[in-house]
Amino acid sequence: MYDVIIIGSGPAGYTAALYTSRAFLKTLLLTGIQSGGQLTTTTDVDNYPGFAGGIKGPALMEEMKSQAERFGTEVVTDAVTRCRTQDLRLKTTTQNGQTGTTFMVTGQSGKEYEGRAVIVATGAAAQYLGLPSETRLMGKGVSACATCDGFFFRGKDVVVIGGGDTAMEEATFLTTFASHVTIVHRREEFRASAIMLDRARKNPKISFLLNKTVEEILGENVVTGVRLKDNITGALEDVKTDGVFLAIGHKPSTEFLKDFIDLDSKGYIVINLSGTATSIPGVFAGGDCVDFRYRQAVVAAGQGCMAGMDAEKWLSEQSR
Repeated sequence: MYDVIIIGSGPAGYTAALYTSRAFLKTLLLTGIQSGGQLTTTTDVDNYPGFAGGIKGPALMEEMKSQAERFGTEVVTDAVTRCRTQDLRLKTTTQNGQTGTTFMVTGQSGKEYEGRAVIVATGAAAQYLGLPSETRLMGKGVSACATCDGFFFRGKDVVVIGGGDTAMEEATFLTTFASHVTIVHRREEFRASAIMLDRARKNPKISFLLNKTVEEILGENVVTGVRLKDNITGALEDVKTDGVFLAIGHKPSTEFLKDFIDLDSKGYIVINLSGTATSIPGVFAGGDCVDFRYRQAVVAAGQGCMAGMDAEKWLSEQSR
């Protein structure tokens, strides 16, 4: 029996674990499929406070893991792939002479874990094109986060792929660093709001290539260009660029929570505006599975802190 079960091992999950463990709550953290979350695919992290010289993404996550373990967090490599009523179910139990509600979490391994409270910190995954060259050059000119990596493209030409508000926002932000930004979109119509599209069109450092699909990202060790297919004529064209930013959306890792807690239309967990409580008492959430706006490690860590403190307070109130 655990006091708190944390699902997810990114900045939100490890920070939540740090706070619950330091509060002497028996804490289990289930890492998920990708231990360490999205930061494990990031090379240089320069915008996380406390590291003046920067730090590699995987190294940052190892530091967070070690810190949580130092205070007693039990870290288990297992993924919660689905949660239905019978998988993550409520039952009545007796612990230390007190009757309360507990949660049963089923892992991919088939094991069941029982806890008095649950913190969901499963994050969100950027949508990718699915090209082998995209995977090979990730962190070598290919990025899904302009806020994270834009600084490294100062004075360079970059491409942004997408046609929604995210693409317009990323492209506009990148003009702060890049000498020129080209937005590549597969159609002529945009999903972006009129105001965001107008802002991008008025920016002299942004141009558009429409009705184009990325067939290949070019380069051996670093990005040197993109191969585009004209969706009308079928013609192929190689365009030189120093970087490719993907802005085709993010998907929260919350599939396993359907029919258990409230999710919004895009799959993000709905939490109390004044904290991290979800629609089920005793279940809390933080990080990119909640945050569709900022998607930054420092924000996720902050929400992990909030979730840990909220869980501690809730458990304390149940024991009264």
